[in-house]
Amino acid sequence: MAEASPDGAEAGRDGPSAETAAARRRRAPSLSVKLMILTVVFVMVTGVAGFVPTIAAFRLRFLEDRMATAQAASILLDSAAWSDVPRQVQDELLATVGATAIVLRTGPATRLLAAVEMPPSVDETVDLRQPLALSSIGAAFATLTASEPHTLRVIGPSRDGNTLELVISDRPLRTAMLHFGGTILVMSALISIIAAIPIYISLQRLFVRPMRRLSQAMVRFSEDPEDRSRIIVPSGRADEIGVAETELATMQRQLSETLLQKAHLADLGLAVSKVNHDLRNLLASAQLFSDRIASLPDPTVQRFAPKLIATLGRAIDYCQTTLAYGRAREREPSRRLVALHRVARDVVDVLGLDNHATIRCEIRIESAFEIDADPDQLFRVLLNLCRNAVQAMDGESDPAIVRRLLMEADRRGTVVTVRVADTGPGVPERAKANLFQAFQGGVRPGGTGLGLAIAAEIVRAHGGSITLVETEGPGAVFEIAIPDRPVAFDRARRAHAR
Repeated sequence: MAEASPDGAEAGRDGPSAETAAARRRRAPSLSVKLMILTVVFVMVTGVAGFVPTIAAFRLRFLEDRMATAQAASILLDSAAWSDVPRQVQDELLATVGATAIVLRTGPATRLLAAVEMPPSVDETVDLRQPLALSSIGAAFATLTASEPHTLRVIGPSRDGNTLELVISDRPLRTAMLHFGGTILVMSALISIIAAIPIYISLQRLFVRPMRRLSQAMVRFSEDPEDRSRIIVPSGRADEIGVAETELATMQRQLSETLLQKAHLADLGLAVSKVNHDLRNLLASAQLFSDRIASLPDPTVQRFAPKLIATLGRAIDYCQTTLAYGRAREREPSRRLVALHRVARDVVDVLGLDNHATIRCEIRIESAFEIDADPDQLFRVLLNLCRNAVQAMDGESDPAIVRRLLMEADRRGTVVTVRVADTGPGVPERAKANLFQAFQGGVRPGGTGLGLAIAAEIVRAHGGSITLVETEGPGAVFEIAIPDRPVAFDRARRAHAR
């Protein structure tokens, strides 16, 4: 028998679990049903909370009514004619009172007025002279839950120095309490349902429907995030749900724009990859021609040919490392001690700033100044910054405007700070928020914004930072901070010992 593949078994395990979870979600009650049930339950709990003292008060009122009837009957019982009343009539009168015995206390004297039969013992004493207390609530529930008959001794209030006591069974009291309690519970249930309906409708309109609208908007948007028509339209509410709708609309709008931009960048990356392939072949051919030109004995050719060859070499290297969208990663820096002045001079030569008609370039970097960096990547950073500055200043046609590009650097401990400043129009406010993001930080019309994004990525790979310095003067100032590589402690100690 062939063995089932692990993948198939795992898929089989995953499939039923997903289906079970979906079926469980379908069987689960909706938020509206839960709201209705909770509303009824909470209102019922409130009714039950009021039922507790009510049933205790009913018990006391029942006993007070029996005591009032007994006090009315005691007038006859205490008369001389009572002895002439037949026994049957006496028992009927006691049954009407609901007592098995009636006792009259006058000071220390006790006199039995009437009795059907004397109980062997009394299970509970109820003193009606005491106010309603928590003990009365416990006694009321004890009467409700008692399955066996109990005998109660009820002491009434004193009148003219006389106190009347009754000995009664709790069965009629329990029957009346059950009937009263059932009536109260039924009424509480009806009141709960009647009160729950407007509460439910109000909560449904105020909270459940808006929350359902939010969840449906999320589900609908997740089906096609690039469709801007699926973005939720806020209702304009000023409460927390209105804030959630506004924030959700903002998030959906940003996500939709990001996805559209990424789709555009994916197409652009494919086009760049194709152009890069052909351009690399063309540059390779140009490099072969430059090698032949370098062999000519002309002094001018000998002077510029090495720079031309180096520039073509860099161009070919750039093509080989061109960032295709989704695969765009700069290589790790190959750091060396680099003469920063020489790199700056190469940038000036490539941009042709030595003999520029309108732009004056100054390099305020000592020839012996060193920086720990990748020479090619550092060249690209300075080239991008200087090219942006030159293009910004070239865009101004007024001959009276001063056009100056400045490169300077200083070292503070293990950190080298390089500044590139120009006297151009500066960076617009709208571009500062996304200045170092690809395809978003373009400063000049028609620019892609890739130069600053590439520069920022390279500087970050060196463990440094690049920032736009806020100045009150004209132009823009970019500051690059690159720290030296960290050196292991043992190696530094050996180097110091030497």
